[in-house]
Amino acid sequence: MLLRIVVLIVVVIVIVVLFRLTSRSATPAEGTNAPDFTLTSQEGSPVSLKDYRGKWVVLYFYPKDQTPGCSREAHNFQMDQPKYAERDAVVLGVSVDSVDSHKKFCAKEGLNFKLLADTEHKVSDSYGSLTNLCLVKFAARHTFLIDPTGKIAKVYTSVDPAKHSQEVLAELDGLEKATPARQ
Repeated sequence: MLLRIVVLIVVVIVIVVLFRLTSRSATPAEGTNAPDFTLTSQEGSPVSLKDYRGKWVVLYFYPKDQTPGCSREAHNFQMDQPKYAERDAVVLGVSVDSVDSHKKFCAKEGLNFKLLADTEHKVSDSYGSLTNLCLVKFAARHTFLIDPTGKIAKVYTSVDPAKHSQEVLAELDGLEKATPARQ
């Protein structure tokens, strides 16, 4: 019995170590160009990062539509939409869920900002936000604040869905004060 417990512990440790080593690509650093992409929104239309040049972009990755933490985070971003508009910022959510899943999620939760379907996992991976648990892949809860020139201004890899939107708004205020006015 003791031998089985020891073997089980060793197996769990090996799995955890392998998971940490192979779970995701490197996260792009602050000050670097944000990886460009084109993904399909819940409306069925293509959305490219370059479409938002000249605006701040809150690009947030989340694990799964219609789960408690993801719903809370989306609700807070939705509630704060007027505040983002005041700051000339847009919110784009990304998960590996399908367009149809996003459409249902938006309808159920009353979301009117764009959710993007990364079903091929390429964008999540390019942002170091793809978690790979053997057969199951999902986006990690990361956020990238991208400035109007397309550079990453802030990276969040530890996100509390309950207060994240307010945290991003505060960061935007600080960055806008530190950045000369755009013409």
